Parts: sequence; C-alpha cells; structure tokens
Amino acid sequence: MIEILPAPDHVFAARMAGTLTGEDFDRMASEIEAKLKRHDRIGVFVDATGFDDMTGEAAAKDLSYSFGKLRDWHRFPREAVVTDKQWMRSLITLVDPLIPQVEVRSFTPAERGQALAWASDVQPH
Repeated sequence: MIEILPAPDHVFAARMAGTLTGEDFDRMASEIEAKLKRHDRIGVFVDATGFDDMTGEAAAKDLSYSFGKLRDWHRFPREAVVTDKQWMRSLITLVDPLIPQVEVRSFTPAERGQALAWASDVQPH
C-alpha cells in the first residue's frame, strides 16, 4: 500500500506499508510526474517503516521507471528514506555512491521530521 503524504509542493512524500502493488507504483509515478511538470528538481521522502515487500509487477514497473529516468536523475537531488530495517539502511549505504547526481540517506523512525526537512532542502528551480 502507498499513501501520499502532505509535503511542500517540490517534494514527493509517501508512506509505504505492507506489500507494494503495481497499482500503488502507478499512483506514485503519477504523483512524481505531476511534481516534475511543476518543478525542475524535487526532493523525495519515503517512510518505509511499514514496508514488507513488493509484487513482481511493482518491481518491474520500478525498474522500468527508474531506468527510463536515467537522464533525469539529476532532477532528484535528495532522497530520504525512513526505515527501521537494517538491510534497507545497508542497501542505501551501498547504492548512494553509485549515483553521484542523487544523494540518498536513510533515517530512523525517530528522525522522520529531520528526513522530511532534509529532502525539502532542494532548490526546485
């Protein structure tokens, strides 16, 4: 399940819980695209504390969307992920240096406010 959260207009903010479906991913991508039409750059905030898994359809859509945006990754300069899962924090630490145009950081659930503030500290134009 995906829940779009209130945030500044230049920030995509969502909470993922349970298993993410293809329909959930479509909602997320639609919201991101709407923000990219209004802003040159956006911050990303994802609360993945309740995230368990994603369907094969969601994973395929995620890969397709991510690689389709390869030339636009600079438009996502900051991505904050709130998680209580060590495997997710480790993955973020490994992936972050591989994408120099995007700074990805993990935050604990207690740092949720800091995470949103950090993701929001992006010049949208």
